[in-house]
Amino acid sequence: MSNQEGLKAAEQKMREADQPEEAIRSFRSAYERLVRGGSAMLPSSELEPAGDVDKFDELPEADAGEILDRVAVIKLNGGLATTMGLRSPKSLVEAREGHSFLDIIIAQTLALRRRHDVRLPLVLMNSQATREETMRALEAHPELDVGLQLDFLQSMVPKLDAEALEPISWPQDPALEWAPPGHGDVYAALRGSGMLGALLERDFRYVMISNADNLGSSTDARIPAHMQRGEIPFLMEVVIGTEADRKGGHIARRKSDGQLVLRETAQTPSEDEDSFRDYRRWRYYNTNSLWVDLRVLGDRLDETGGVLELPLIVNRKTVDPRDSSSPAVLQLESAMGAAIGSFKGAQLLCVPRTRFAPVKTTDDLLVLRSDVYTLSKDTVVAPVPERANNLPYVELDSKFYKLLDDFEQRFPDGPPSLREAERFVVHGDVTFGGGVSVRGAVEVEAPEPVQIDAGASLEG
Repeated sequence: MSNQEGLKAAEQKMREADQPEEAIRSFRSAYERLVRGGSAMLPSSELEPAGDVDKFDELPEADAGEILDRVAVIKLNGGLATTMGLRSPKSLVEAREGHSFLDIIIAQTLALRRRHDVRLPLVLMNSQATREETMRALEAHPELDVGLQLDFLQSMVPKLDAEALEPISWPQDPALEWAPPGHGDVYAALRGSGMLGALLERDFRYVMISNADNLGSSTDARIPAHMQRGEIPFLMEVVIGTEADRKGGHIARRKSDGQLVLRETAQTPSEDEDSFRDYRRWRYYNTNSLWVDLRVLGDRLDETGGVLELPLIVNRKTVDPRDSSSPAVLQLESAMGAAIGSFKGAQLLCVPRTRFAPVKTTDDLLVLRSDVYTLSKDTVVAPVPERANNLPYVELDSKFYKLLDDFEQRFPDGPPSLREAERFVVHGDVTFGGGVSVRGAVEVEAPEPVQIDAGASLEG
């Protein structure tokens, strides 16, 4: 089968699966760039640091009632908690004090609505894997309804045979023939689902898009007011990089035209690996919390038939990711933050670390559940003031703590106190009693299973 036939077969497969035309056109663009060998590489020689940017803490107060009534909130909710060993939506995992991530997001939204008497719709971008269970959870919150759908679907794209570049066939489990196209799909999915049109019809002007597992990314009226004043079409929240961020996506300015771009590891030539990790030089790192002018986005997508041609990410896997002997496949993906390169006049906003608290592993979850964080009456999740810019480093032995069930069995009475901890590293199978406290830099080595008594104080 030729490449043209492979593309045609993939498009036909997407149509048979009722994928929107925007998704098919986006896939076609990605496939054609793959075949051409088009490079999304961003060599350091073509880039310079982003320069000075506006700071969140210096934004003036805003009339929240006026501006928030024209803001919608979209949470990316397509992910299962597979890295923690679950097959359910990550947003339904307990975050703190018996509340799931979704519970807290809903409570924050409703609190802002009541306080400022605004519509502020909460919309989820679900995947086929998360939609049914998440929508059941939303049935308990009929008050969320403001006349819009509560969700829209992320599209699916065929996994491609790594050699033939045609849709893979896997009769043993046909669901494994499909892959999500990355969260860069949010723009086409917004349009293809009709959600973008529905928001514009109801006079919503701005949308905040962020990950459901980042409870720091709360809606703040000062940001859309800042966009309105400056006529900013696209704004990315960024943090100042630390050593922990050096493998993450950073922002740079293209020398040729001054355009801001997001550079990920996959877009870095091998000879620039050391430069890529220089977090002091590149300084600003993507939080995946984005604010977009819906009118500008709508106009741009109308011009391009619903396609934002974002840098291509080629993910190499096996068709069954749990079986390394299954056929090799390519998954064509994109990152939503890369859209910063598609909007002239896009800007950055440097935010404190309190707005960037993603939970990707049980290490992160332990910190979030600990006394380093608080959950206020308004359901704001934030570090205690003395730890706001200095969260403890936690590393738990993946053999015993990676899976959520194993993790919770080893902290049966809750997390230890980490408020005075700098580092907390555990090697081995250790179960912690209630009321354990960690102070300073603590490393626990356990060649055999060990129980730490309730109330113990660990230091040094």
